[in-house]
Amino acid sequence: MSDIVFSVFPNENFVDLGMYQFGREKCDPAHSYGPVARNHYLFHYVLSGTGILFADDSKGKTQQYPIKSGQGFMIFPGQITTYISDKELPWEYVWIEFDGLRAKETVEIAGLSPETPVYRANSEEMRGTMIQEMLYIAEHGDSAPFELIGHLYLFIDAFTRSSASRKMSKGSKLQDFYIHEALVFIENNFQNDITVENIAAVCGLNRSYFGKVFKDGIGKSPQEFLLNYRMVKAAELLKLTKLSVKDIGNAVGYPNQLHFSRAFKNIYGISPREWRNRNRAGIPQRD
Repeated sequence: MSDIVFSVFPNENFVDLGMYQFGREKCDPAHSYGPVARNHYLFHYVLSGTGILFADDSKGKTQQYPIKSGQGFMIFPGQITTYISDKELPWEYVWIEFDGLRAKETVEIAGLSPETPVYRANSEEMRGTMIQEMLYIAEHGDSAPFELIGHLYLFIDAFTRSSASRKMSKGSKLQDFYIHEALVFIENNFQNDITVENIAAVCGLNRSYFGKVFKDGIGKSPQEFLLNYRMVKAAELLKLTKLSVKDIGNAVGYPNQLHFSRAFKNIYGISPREWRNRNRAGIPQRD
């Protein structure tokens, strides 16, 4: 049996960068995982041993990457991957699954992409810091969310600074301004009946160009981001208040309870009521 430590992050209200799950595993010989597609960015660092990553590139063609101790690999949202531990020298790795507004930019700065998913370090010192932060997170799954998020940011800093393929951010100041204006508008108006056209108008852009600027910067379309933002807020209200599911739907811009429940299930995989039952913070509810 594989030796594994695994945790699910207990809080999903960190918008810039947040975690979903993390852990450490010493795999059996020839242990494999996949083929599977992830919803978020998933980084593995190999502590010892070797293995092989099979990953689809941006054109859907499967590529093969041998990975050894001291290297890592990034799995991208929606990318189909399989990874297999070596028969003779099985690997042990630590991993973090993360996402957020700055996730796409972070991975791009590190120089990783579906065509170049393998992490190699150009700084022993910064790689050592990165490993320390990953191990701390993996071994302290019961710590407070803010403590873990603090260590996530330290990991991200060491990850980007130590990557041998590091690049400078290519976003322009004007594009950053547009995205900032859009995010502020969404944050202040997500509960209202707003459209992508409304958001684009605030930025003074047409819908088509705004959509391109937003997706280039955030990694999600404006529609996808607005939906995810509303559902994160809904999850927060489900967990921390005793409002009914109908009232929470209204509070995040869904006056039709059925439409709200469908949208929520598309993101979280379960109904709002079931999610509340699994995650409630000891507050009685009245559904």
